[in-house]
Amino acid sequence: MWSTLSIGLPFLVAILAGESVKATACNVTTPCPFSAPCCSEFGFCGKGHFCLGGCNPFASRSIDSCKPEPVCKDAEYVFTDNSRILSNSTFFEGNATQYDWVLENGNIFNTNKTGGELAMTLTEKNGGTKLSSTRYVHYGTITAKLKTGRWKGVVTAFITMSDIKDEIDWEFPGAATTEGQSNLFWQGYIPTDKTNGATHTGLSDTYSNYHDFTIDWQPDSLSWSIDGKVVRTVKKSDFVEGGLTRYPNTPSRVQLSIWPAGIESSGKGTVEWAGGMIDWTDPDYKSAGQFSALVKSVSVKCANLPSLISSANATNATDITSYVYASNGTGGVPVVAYTNRSTNLNGVGRGMAMLGVEGGKWQLAVLGFTGLLVAGSQVILGL
Repeated sequence: MWSTLSIGLPFLVAILAGESVKATACNVTTPCPFSAPCCSEFGFCGKGHFCLGGCNPFASRSIDSCKPEPVCKDAEYVFTDNSRILSNSTFFEGNATQYDWVLENGNIFNTNKTGGELAMTLTEKNGGTKLSSTRYVHYGTITAKLKTGRWKGVVTAFITMSDIKDEIDWEFPGAATTEGQSNLFWQGYIPTDKTNGATHTGLSDTYSNYHDFTIDWQPDSLSWSIDGKVVRTVKKSDFVEGGLTRYPNTPSRVQLSIWPAGIESSGKGTVEWAGGMIDWTDPDYKSAGQFSALVKSVSVKCANLPSLISSANATNATDITSYVYASNGTGGVPVVAYTNRSTNLNGVGRGMAMLGVEGGKWQLAVLGFTGLLVAGSQVILGL
């Protein structure tokens, strides 16, 4: 899990929100005020870019304060250069056709080797680097070809993260360069009596060699693969407890990061998990002036969304463009609508076309404001 200690500073958030004195904290029991309606991923209220990626609809002023989330598109992202990466996420206005990634924190550069490689850096001052995709995935298969770090206290990560903290991880802590760790979280919940994580060993050096790490996230099952070989599979049914389904089920961004776990502000358990405190006198750091991890490519294969159908009231149905939270649902499974609403900060929403799942198949309803709403893999007909 990405540490927010180095980048979730209230003073910084207040400046970004345009509030000169202090930032207003928010959570599901204390939502944001009208003047700053959107609750950011760090739990502070704001407007503008606060209403985009990471905006929590259930802690915001209202469920529709956050902008719609750009819908998944099949893609193969390569890093021949950094032209598709917006270097300051606060300048992003929601147009996912303009940029594929936003830099949330830290520094990147391109090695310009072997067709281009994205380098994410960690220094004593930058607090690590995190990139987020501009599009969301609501089930699908994501593969990252990357090289990890090799230093105690330093974590390389490839994850999916939803705006309400559903999370699926590939993480590579410390100097353990022959293994990777898989994990999953539901709405930020961390079990106290068990772990959902697992360690997968036997890899060739992940610092020196590229490997393909895959997350195959489906409505009823989740698998992790290394170089095309499945190393772990879990089922949604394994995570039903006390009437709650603690399984990731909400649209998520893809995130890539290198972050400092072995620092004074981290908990003892986090430091131990990452292999100890970071050694800022390490010869690699002294030579390069930074620690880094490399990304060669990221591929995304979305869950099967068929071409939109025509109906009596929608001869030329508009393509689905966004995901929207319709309600918090039941049993820990929020209701998510597939719509054609604009994702741009300056966009104006149009009439909704909604897509849902029924009988295991994707179905569309474009009947005025009638639509099928997705609640996990179930459907509620909205009238």
